[in-house]
Amino acid sequence: MASVALAAATALVAGCATGSGDSASGASGNTLTLWTHNAGNSAELDVVKKIIKEFNGSQSTYKVKLQAFPQSDYNNSVVAAASAHKLPCLLDVDGPNVPNWAWGGYLSPIDVSGSQVPLSDQLPSTVGRYKNKVYGFGFYDVALTHFARKSVLNKYDIRIPTTDKPWTKDEFDSALAKLKKGGKFAYPLEMGTGGSGEWWPYAYSPQLESFGGDLIDRDGYKTASGTLDGKNSQEWATWFRSLVAKGYIAKKSGADPNKDFLAGKSAIQWDGSWNAAKNADKLGDDLAIIPPVDFGNGPKIGGASWQWAMSSTCSNKAGAQAWLKFSRQTKYFVDYAKATGTLPGTDAAAKQVEGYQPGGKFNVLVQYARKYAVVRPVTPAYPYISTEFQKAAQDILAGADPKNALGQAAKDIDNNLKTNNNYAG
Repeated sequence: MASVALAAATALVAGCATGSGDSASGASGNTLTLWTHNAGNSAELDVVKKIIKEFNGSQSTYKVKLQAFPQSDYNNSVVAAASAHKLPCLLDVDGPNVPNWAWGGYLSPIDVSGSQVPLSDQLPSTVGRYKNKVYGFGFYDVALTHFARKSVLNKYDIRIPTTDKPWTKDEFDSALAKLKKGGKFAYPLEMGTGGSGEWWPYAYSPQLESFGGDLIDRDGYKTASGTLDGKNSQEWATWFRSLVAKGYIAKKSGADPNKDFLAGKSAIQWDGSWNAAKNADKLGDDLAIIPPVDFGNGPKIGGASWQWAMSSTCSNKAGAQAWLKFSRQTKYFVDYAKATGTLPGTDAAAKQVEGYQPGGKFNVLVQYARKYAVVRPVTPAYPYISTEFQKAAQDILAGADPKNALGQAAKDIDNNLKTNNNYAG
């Protein structure tokens, strides 16, 4: 499920209010255009097609037309369309990028009150907000988790943690030391360090936050200095680097970390919920789905995936709002989750998806999303922050001094904030 939440950060919007309403686009009368990133994901695209077909058939006023793009081209296509004042009326957006596109004037706030599914029923991470306004909503989310084999943990006398009692840092470090000493695993922990782009902040900034650090000071989002390079963040970075130094993880993982885990090359994998079903099929009852480690400030995981939004230049906002409201039916939340193997966005939907219902073998993942998810910084600067964090984290694994690498990233982020007047407006 690589398309979920892990898309590369969008091209950073260069200026504010590009879609300030001085031109209209996205509709010809009551025929509205909808863009999605799912051209290469037939399962998810089929759900989008189903909603459009049923919306078009449910009334005679509006008609929605689909245009699907490959995910690799999607963000740049949206940026180019915004510059040319040719945005569609309806479009999907990766959750962490909602503030950037809202600040850039690409998106309009939406009002979906009166829908079958109220926003309050959704996982908080599936609603895109910026400056106290709702700009988007998604039908699903994903969750980070550790996968392991119960038989391996038992063999090495390692406690299998629970949601109520996750591993502490000391327990986790001790477990890795035991596994390494056992000699069976060249690298006992698989962290997916061969990944790229948004995977890095998605996967590793929650660990930074569990140490007590963060990507930026979230009080006003005006500086990263003192936070990203602060004491707690440096402790995370030193620990992160130690995983390589002690031989617990590979500096760069293989091309398919989950395949390597299932082949027994690693004992514990830091991965996403998208591989839960595959792992359960392969390992059966031996599979342990383990909560994130509590490094001192509680277990943390990333939150927010793809969401639906309305462009600011849409010439038929009433029609766009009608489609958005129509789509907010529990059956579509169910359809998305079944098609994509993601976490249903509401409890009502979870009850209808095998494995995710209360007591189901994957329901703990829904609980992780509800209890541990922290959305990435809600600032238009996020795409820039994402890139800087990725560079710093990769440098640290390669041997750079943690304090210096984080300090440089914080300095660069602060310069970007200053250049953009802290993204005011």
